[in-house]
Amino acid sequence: MISETYRAMLSGKSVIRELSERATALKAEIGEENVFDYSLGNPSVPVPQAFNDAIVRLLATRSSIEVHGYSPSLGIPSVRRAVADSLNARFSMHYAPDDIFMTSGAAGALAHAFRLVTGPGDEVLTFAPFFPEYHPYVDLTGATLRVVPASTRDFQINFDAFEAMLGPKVQAVLINTPNNPSGAVYSAQTLTRLSELLARKEREYGHKIWLISDEPYREIVFGGQSAPYVSRFYPRTISCYSFSKSLSLPGERIGYLAVNPESGVSAMLATMCGQISRGIGHNCPSSLMQLAVAEVIGMTADLSVYETNMNLLADELLSLGFELVRPGGTFYMFPKCPEPSAVDFSRKALRYGLVLVPSDTFGVPGYFRIAYCTGTEKVERSLEAFRRLVRAEYGGCL
Repeated sequence: MISETYRAMLSGKSVIRELSERATALKAEIGEENVFDYSLGNPSVPVPQAFNDAIVRLLATRSSIEVHGYSPSLGIPSVRRAVADSLNARFSMHYAPDDIFMTSGAAGALAHAFRLVTGPGDEVLTFAPFFPEYHPYVDLTGATLRVVPASTRDFQINFDAFEAMLGPKVQAVLINTPNNPSGAVYSAQTLTRLSELLARKEREYGHKIWLISDEPYREIVFGGQSAPYVSRFYPRTISCYSFSKSLSLPGERIGYLAVNPESGVSAMLATMCGQISRGIGHNCPSSLMQLAVAEVIGMTADLSVYETNMNLLADELLSLGFELVRPGGTFYMFPKCPEPSAVDFSRKALRYGLVLVPSDTFGVPGYFRIAYCTGTEKVERSLEAFRRLVRAEYGGCL
């Protein structure tokens, strides 16, 4: 027998990956320097030298079993302590090491979080625009992901639609701030209102509702600001984090899950993650990567290039007449297309060497995503491609 569930997924290939493949072919045809590939969110800045130095030092000074052997199923205790201490110092929280579970990136953290607080037939709500992979992440657990329509004015939460969908079958709400693809950062006002609504619905329905916070872009925030830490607003929050963006090392697949200690069950849930791992084959991330990120727990890569790139692109697109909510963070922006079909617009953009992702799979038709995690020199050269696109296809200005 072959699984029909997964075989059916073969026909639903990621649009992002498909466009990336088309970009590769285009580079071979017209030259890489003439293709501006804004499809994949692959961090472009170097890792901090201190991280590489830490790996060399660990390999030179620790035993082979420490750096290459299995770690404990919940993560290396000293690393869990380092994560808890860092969160407490930065956000005035009260995590203990027992509240932390080390994972293979934010995706691994989410895989555990959904299984911690939902079962088959339950509902999880998230907000458009959203990362398309949330659907398989949730739906393959037996729960169902439902998407709240977007507030395209500012990409904060559409509370009227949210409350209408927040029924008794909802066991968890999934948020992503700073947001992929919009770049929006949920404000303290938004998070306070969200917390109050969840608490009210808990009382109404007589069961707990968990808030699962997907936070891989937490450190990429613009204008000298910082993103409000979601767990400070709601006691039943599970934070899912990855070092992929902050340290610019996505290929190392290292992150963590942190259960808010104010929930009263944080240590139990973190321990349950070890049992979930038995069922999904997670088994524990690299010991070397755990130890290395603990060595640089308070550092980030030089993330300033993303704000530079954002301003270059946003200023140009706005001057050309695109409708755009200027991002508050991440390395994505989400302009509105100048025509109804995002797919048609993205196909036209390819003629000018621009690889842009149509918005349909993000839950908001008629927009496109730009992943501007590339060199600033290439962003600057791409501006003329946008100008040529608008001149040739839309008469010069939108």
